[in-house]
Parts: sequence; structure tokens; C-alpha cells
Amino acid sequence: MSSQLTPDLLIRAYSVGLFPMAESHDDPTLYWIDPEWRGVLPLDGFHVPRSLRKAVRHGGFRIHVNTAFRDVIEACATPTGNRAETWINPGIRNAYCALHDMGCAHSVEAWLDGELVGGLYGVSLGQVFFGESMFSRATNASKVALVHLVALLRQGGFTLLDTQFVNDHLKQFGVIEISREKYRIELARALAGRATLPFEAENAIIEAVLLGTDPKQKPDGA
Repeated sequence: MSSQLTPDLLIRAYSVGLFPMAESHDDPTLYWIDPEWRGVLPLDGFHVPRSLRKAVRHGGFRIHVNTAFRDVIEACATPTGNRAETWINPGIRNAYCALHDMGCAHSVEAWLDGELVGGLYGVSLGQVFFGESMFSRATNASKVALVHLVALLRQGGFTLLDTQFVNDHLKQFGVIEISREKYRIELARALAGRATLPFEAENAIIEAVLLGTDPKQKPDGA
């Protein structure tokens, strides 16, 4: 339990499998979480429902990376009618914004008619992306951002997408649970590698994600 959070502390924590949470968005106390069972999304096993494929291709969203990080994390921290409470307090917001300034935290944003309507943020170290939270103010906005995140991770050479937990929403995309011990093995392996999050996903990679094809192959005319 701690009320002090710095970028360096966050990096050390993620490197050993820990992540911070608060009881509520206005509670200053932080807790370090180390789940017995960890949610991960296999990048080669990502499932895109048919309706979401249509939204990605024809939904009108423009996807940007790292253009509105603070806006994304503040939206994720804000309680809504469908989400009465969040675990992101001001200390978490400030620390992750500082981590973003260091190039280790990123946002993937969905824009519609010039307005930020959805997105997600997370932390990247080595070949690992630690997904933190997402928000949506328009139908499918955060889901489209997730599709683009998976494409970006495949394109950039990432091997592990950590979702922390598993819920029914994430299960539809192929998220699975692995034991703490297995997670630590995969984490150590991925941390030893190098990857870079691109600023834009290639259309062919997005199509490979939508169609569930080998991420190393670019489909012809899909």
C-alpha cells in the first residue's frame, strides 16, 4: 500500500508483474496488485466480431496515437452512468502522464467529426504492452481503438498484451487467463526483447487482424 507514485517506481513494478490501483477515483491510497490469474490477449488469437469489422472499415472513426494522452486518461478516470466508479485517482493520472512524457505510456484514440469519442491507454516496456483502461462515448469507439492497438502491436514487434484481468467484455476478443507463474515467465521473455509502437497501423495489418490471419502475412486485396 502506498500513496507515492513515480514513473521510475511504475517501471520497476511493471517489470516484476505489479500494477497500481486505487479504491476509487478520489481515494489517494494506492494498492499494488499481483493477480493469481492474469488476463492476456494472444496477439495471434485476437477475435473481431463481424459487427466490429464493419465499424472498423466503415464507422468513420479516425485513429490517432499519443495526440491526447491526458484527455484519454482523464476520460477513463471519470465515472459515468455505466461505470459508477473508477480506480484511477489524481496520483495515478499524474504519474502516467509523466510516464507518457518519457515515452513509456501511450494512448490510442478514436476521433469522430473532430471529437475524441473513445480510446485506451497503457504502458510499453520491451515487447510488452500493459493495457490499463479504455473509455467510449460513441458506439464501438473503444473497440475500434482496441483493434488498431492489436494491429500496432503486431506491426511494432510486440509479443505480449497484458489485460490484467478477464471479464465478459474482453472474453469476446479472445482474452485468456494464465497463472501468475506462467505470466512471469512470458513477461521476462518479452521484457528482454525490443519493440516500438508505430504512430499508424498499416491497412494490410489491420485487415490481417480483422480476418484473423497470420500477422506476419499481408492478405492480398482483402
